[in-house]
Amino acid sequence: MRDATQANLNLFWFLPTHGDGRYLGTTEGGRAVDLPYLQQVALAADNLGYYGVLIPTGKSCEDSWLVAAALAPMTKKLRYLVAVRPGLQPPSLAARMAATLDRLSEGRLLINVVTGGDPVENKGDGIFLSHAERYQVTREFLTVYSRLLKGEKVDFSGEHIRVEGAEILFPPVQQDGPPLYFGGSSDEAIDVAAEQIDTYLTWGEPVGQVAEKLAVVRQRAAEKGRTLSYGIRLHVIVRETEEEAWAAADRLIAHLDEETIAAAQKIFARMDSAGQARMSALHQGSRDSLRIGPNLWAGVGLVRGGAGTALVGNPQQVADRIREYQALGIGNFIFSGYPHLEEAHRFAELVMPLLPLAANTDKQQRRVNTGPFGETIGGDRRPDKPASAR
Repeated sequence: MRDATQANLNLFWFLPTHGDGRYLGTTEGGRAVDLPYLQQVALAADNLGYYGVLIPTGKSCEDSWLVAAALAPMTKKLRYLVAVRPGLQPPSLAARMAATLDRLSEGRLLINVVTGGDPVENKGDGIFLSHAERYQVTREFLTVYSRLLKGEKVDFSGEHIRVEGAEILFPPVQQDGPPLYFGGSSDEAIDVAAEQIDTYLTWGEPVGQVAEKLAVVRQRAAEKGRTLSYGIRLHVIVRETEEEAWAAADRLIAHLDEETIAAAQKIFARMDSAGQARMSALHQGSRDSLRIGPNLWAGVGLVRGGAGTALVGNPQQVADRIREYQALGIGNFIFSGYPHLEEAHRFAELVMPLLPLAANTDKQQRRVNTGPFGETIGGDRRPDKPASAR
């Protein structure tokens, strides 16, 4: 792992276990998100060359571990970024779950450490801790969890977590356990990342703000003698022309009314997540100023918690914006789009060819009448004329 510009990118897609559709904030254009649909999205991501998929966590989602366990046997190379929840899971149980799923997936598990930023949801899960206390739990949790996955027998007594003789008997496939991903914008979160995390994640703020945040994280990690890798979470709306892309962005929120926006913003306001506060500040709950940077749009955040921004533009524009984040040292990009099945294909077809990818570079170009040839012409000839330059 190195703290520098990553030459080849890891591109992730997203499994919409909290729902999917063509429009935000309405049942109009919604679709059932059941196992067959999630299978379609996962198989598409695997076949299209995505590095992995993020599975969200929380009471609004299907359980991420069960979803990953159901989908991993159907895919070949796709990695699954699955959440551990300090304070909700004991570290020894989480370590056993991680080791098991890492074995069952043949080393394709990645771990997303989620501390939780909604006090109301936390109380429903039996967590009555302050923001600072939750990060102290996270620190203690990861100390025990990481040592267990390294094969140690652990005795530990902290402020919140105590174990005696903890161990896991069956090791993970990946040495020292699956890599740890983590996002958080508060000082407490950044301290945890600097000390214990492999990949620090940020939501899609404008490039200047992301640069400032990563500089702080990088400095904190250097003080601990560590270097991290970095990732960013964004939605994407790409079309063959910029005009089509912005029209698609407008359509995505076309059925969204002001009451729905106000209700969502009220929920976000109660959260003690510094990252959510930064997301909300980008649009302030208003449609009036959603274009917050070159090809960067905050419309998703009007009703969606967490990642609320999207890259919007033609393929070259989207690729250029990705390159700008890459220049900050970001090598992991977690994308999503509505609906997720169709947009996984669209992004792969329009943008991926413009980017250097780390995943699946050994994939053989198939010599049959499937992409990149298109449909056979006249029954006996493959098309060879390249698409017009955009």
